[in-house]
Formats: sequence, structure tokens, C-alpha cells
Amino acid sequence: MDDNFNFPYENTEDPSWATLFEMAEHFEEPEAVSVYDAVDFPESSAENERKYETPEAALKGLFGYDSFRPGQKAVIDSILAGRDTLAVMPTGAGKSLCYQVPAVLLPGVTLVISPLISLMQDQVQALDEAGVSAAFINSSLSESTFSQTVRKAKQGFYKILYVAPERLLTERFLELTKSVSISMVTVDEAHCVSQWGQDFRPSYMKIVEFVRLLGKRPIISAFTATATEAVREDIVCTLGLLNPYTLVSGFDRENLFFQVERPADKDRYVLDYIAEHAGESGIIYCATRKNVDNLFALLKGRGISVARYHAGMEAAERKRMQEDFVFDYKSIVVATNAFGMGIDKSNVRFVIHYNMPQSMENYYQEAGRAGRDGLEAKCILLFSPKDMVINRFLLDHKEMPEMDAADRETVRERDTQRLRLMERYCYTTECLRNYILKYFGEHPEKPCEDCGNCLREFETLDMTDAAKKILNCVYEAKGRYGKTIIIDTVSGAKTARLEETGTVNYRSYGTLASVSKNLLRRLVEQLLLQGYLTLGAYQVLKLGDIEALQNPETRVLVKITDEDKHPERRPKAKKEKKAKGSESLTAAGYRLFAELKKLRLEIAREEGIPPYIVFNDKTLIDMAAKTPASRQEMLDVSGVGEQKYRKYGKRFLSLIEKCAKEDF
Repeated sequence: MDDNFNFPYENTEDPSWATLFEMAEHFEEPEAVSVYDAVDFPESSAENERKYETPEAALKGLFGYDSFRPGQKAVIDSILAGRDTLAVMPTGAGKSLCYQVPAVLLPGVTLVISPLISLMQDQVQALDEAGVSAAFINSSLSESTFSQTVRKAKQGFYKILYVAPERLLTERFLELTKSVSISMVTVDEAHCVSQWGQDFRPSYMKIVEFVRLLGKRPIISAFTATATEAVREDIVCTLGLLNPYTLVSGFDRENLFFQVERPADKDRYVLDYIAEHAGESGIIYCATRKNVDNLFALLKGRGISVARYHAGMEAAERKRMQEDFVFDYKSIVVATNAFGMGIDKSNVRFVIHYNMPQSMENYYQEAGRAGRDGLEAKCILLFSPKDMVINRFLLDHKEMPEMDAADRETVRERDTQRLRLMERYCYTTECLRNYILKYFGEHPEKPCEDCGNCLREFETLDMTDAAKKILNCVYEAKGRYGKTIIIDTVSGAKTARLEETGTVNYRSYGTLASVSKNLLRRLVEQLLLQGYLTLGAYQVLKLGDIEALQNPETRVLVKITDEDKHPERRPKAKKEKKAKGSESLTAAGYRLFAELKKLRLEIAREEGIPPYIVFNDKTLIDMAAKTPASRQEMLDVSGVGEQKYRKYGKRFLSLIEKCAKEDF
């Protein structure tokens, strides 16, 4: 067992493997699907739907938007021209509209392949609200509901049909495809088709065979939020995309504020943050079920409106907790990464990671669930070196039964590299936003000036002498040990592990006893960043290219914060401001916005749908600013289409008129 493997629970210095496996029940990987049951939605035949001649007309008439977001129109035009398309767009950039708008304009039906039951339900609800006939086919449907959906699909009832990949090659679904005209097959979460992606799902390999079995090859479109260049190439090859139009839009989410903290007490940090942001909706991700249960109990005991979610709970309880959060009965959910895939809740104002995720892909996807409405939101990662232990354990015991030995080894190597780069994000003193963008292949020219690191005050220390002592220790270790033993050795720690390894006899033993271990960890990370050290198998430290240090003019500089020197002090806080967009409201407008939210909640309760399906916060802010007094003025509000005006417009107009008379 490597020297870094100290189990991340208090008072557990050197656990046995039996202890690790006993605790392993608290770990989990993301679930393939959520727990929504099938819901019957009002439907209208596709044959009777209003016809739209242009993408712009469909965008305005159905969804209430005056213009497309960057990249959307190019993707839509490519699809409408009959060309296969791959679009990589960050969460919140409007990927769904890129296939929903063409689906309305194309003849026949569009099949959308998705592994996420919850996403299917959300999308079908939203499309129904907009006036587009849609349905889904997955394991949540009863036999009678499935038969009814198939019958209506054969009658041309739907323009969009969502389907789980496991259903594609079943006899009944293949029989259905022979009875309908399929104009497009859309692959959502397309990175799942790549064995080199962060979330490979074997069921996605059925897509290629399914397309081959169709009488006429439809347009193939694929969408994902996070994919490196290698994964993009694998998607194109595996799905057999023909000369595809490829869009890789900017990964930057300007409304998200990124921050990394290393608090001595994570529970206290979470309690303080929630107290300072009362009433805001947020997700807190934990790596283990045990952490979820403990934090949930702590918050609930303090009277906080909180739900929890992990795979160890009964399905009915998970369903109830999820709906409590989605429908705004609970403002906060504490969950493992099994929660959130496909949850299109637009008003999440913060995502806190209680533990470090396994990869930047996972982190950006999970953090990206904040601020989907385009308003300001915060993404905070609470890091502890112990988080690495949890993730190494999970990766070491990741099951990959579908792969041969060579592929499994390759995937493990790539997973390990992703984990290293995720750890480096937690240690970097550079711009956090730029670190993320560079990871996904972008080349930002300057710091964002709006992330936790850019707003933090750093002090630069010259640690050249200390660096050379660490390098001497690594040389003496001959590439056998990892960070923990190296740091403990130069610190002069008195542990049985050092006695066992014999590092207490090194010349470098105790040479940096006066330097805090926190600073030494930062120094080791800096040496790795500069290439003076490298990481070998099992996370052991090896010497890199140290030739430059032979020059006496070469310095090793490490940035530190007041927090490093005085743990009890909090870093300089970012000045709080209202969510981006609401600052344009007057005092009266802000009060009207609050009343509009109350009406939205009332309607949502009546309809049995999440509030953001009625109107999202951005639409209500625009409504409060414009105070429409007529049908046409209401249709000029961003996010108000014809269908939603017919359903809700008069009630909101009446409320606005009432508030105006009361001199709100």
C-alpha cells in the first residue's frame, strides 16, 4: 500500500485493507438513471401543431426568445442542411434547443437518446409547456403506458421521442421504428460513447448497430458538455458521423464564480456559507454516503431546509427528496454524485463540493448545475489532502467488466492522470477559470479577475533552498515513495512508517522541520508544476529535469496566502452583489420580482411541475423590469412564448396591474 494511503477519517492512522473494504459501502459511483416515475402529460398531435417556417420563428413562437445564443444557430443550420453534427457546449449554453428547434421544423420524428430518466421527464414537461408534442420511452413506464406511447408514436402524435439506449435494440422498439419516419437521431451526453471519456456507458455502443438497422439513415447529431479533443475524435469515429459539422463553443461560463478553500472545519464553513446566503437554492456534493448522512443531519438539526440523496437510500425516499428540491420545497440538497444528472433546475445559486471530485470533467459538469438561468452563481470546492485517498480508493476498485485487460489498464492510467490534474487545480495559485479553460483546450490570454484566486491576496515566498532539500530527499528515496513519506521525512516526523522505510536515516531527514507541512505540500506541487518532480506509478515522486536549478540565479517561488500563515483568518471575501441581471431593477421592481416568484410557485403547485418550468428567474426579472401591460408586451419578455402566454400570461398581467395600482 503506497505511503499516501491514509484513510480520510479522524483517528485512523493506518487502516487495514479490511477496514477499507468495510467502509467501502459508503462509496458510490453515479447512478445511470434517476428515480422519477412515469408521468402522464397533456399531449397534442404533431399533425395539428402550428407549423413554423424558420428557426427564428420556432424559437420565438415556442420558447419565447428573440435571438439565439452563440453557436446555436450554426448547429441548427447544419442539422437542417442534412449534415451530421457534433456540438460541445457547456452546461447552460442551450444544447437542447439545438436539436429541439430542428426537430420541430424537420418532417417526421426525432429520436433523442439519453441515459437519464430525470432529464427525459424534465425535457418532456418543458416541451409540453412550450406546445411541442413529446414523450419518452424508458424503464419507468408501465406496460400500459408504454403500449399507449408506442400507439401514439405510430399515429404521428409526437415530434420528439426520448429513448433510453437500453431500449434501442429491443424487438418492440425496432418494430416501432419501422412504422415511423425518423428524420434525426440525437445522441445526448455523447461522451458516454467513448471508453476514454469520464462516464463511459456500454449501453451507448448499441447506438451504432441501431442506426445500421434503420431502413434509411437519418441525420445524426451528438451533444455533450465536456469533451477533450481525444474524446471528441472518439465520438465521431464510434458513432460513424459522416463529415460532421463540429462546434466546440467556449467552455467559459462567465456567470459562475470559482473558488477553492481549504478550511480546517468543512462543516463550519458550510454552516457559515448557508447562513450568509439564506433562502438560496444550492447543491452540496460529498464523495461518500457517510459524509452525506452526517452533513444532512447537521444541517437539518440547525433548522435548515435540506434534502439528501445517495444510492444507499430507498428508492421512494430518493424520489421524494429529489422532488422536494426540484419543486423548491427544500432549498438545499446534500448528495453524492449520483444526484443531478439531467436535473434541469435553473435557479441553483451555489454548488459546494465538500470533497474533491475525481476529474475536471466531473467537476465542471457538477459545478455547472449552478446558474443554468444565466444569473450569477458560485462554485466552491472545499479541499483536503484526504480527498485524494477517497478518490484513489474508488479508482483502484472501479469495475470495468466490459473491457479486456489492456483497455482496463489504459483507462486506469487516464483516470489517474485526470485525478492528478484535479488535485493540481486545488493547489494552483493561478486563475481558476483559466485552469479549467486550458484543461479543455482553450488558450485564455489573461486572468479572469473574477475567481477566488484572482481576488485573493498572495504573498510570494522564495523557497529555493527548501526545494533543493526536498529534491535531495526524493533522490535518496530512489523513486520509491510518495508525497506523504517525503514530506514527513524532511519534516522529521517520528512515525512507525518512517522507521519501517528507513527514511529516518536519510541525510535529508528533519532538514525542514521548521516549515509547516501545508507550505511543504504547496512547494511539492510547485515542483511538480515546474517539472522538477514527476509522478510515477502509484503516485511515487521521481526527479524530473533539475538542470535549471544548477544555475544559482534560478529561483523556486511559491505563492501563499494569509490563510496559510494564519488559518483562523478568512481570505478576503468577494463583495456580495445581487444576482447578475437583478441589479437593473428598481426597489419597486425588486418587490414586484418577489411577487412574481410567489405567483410562479402558486402555479407550479397547481400544475404539479417545478417552478422553473413555468418561467425561470431570468424571465421574471425581465418581466419585473418591463412591467408588460398587454399581450404583445408580455410576448416581448424573454422566455415568454405563445403557448406559455396562453397558459399563464393573463395571470401575470393581472398581478403586474394590481401591483402597479398599489404603487409597488
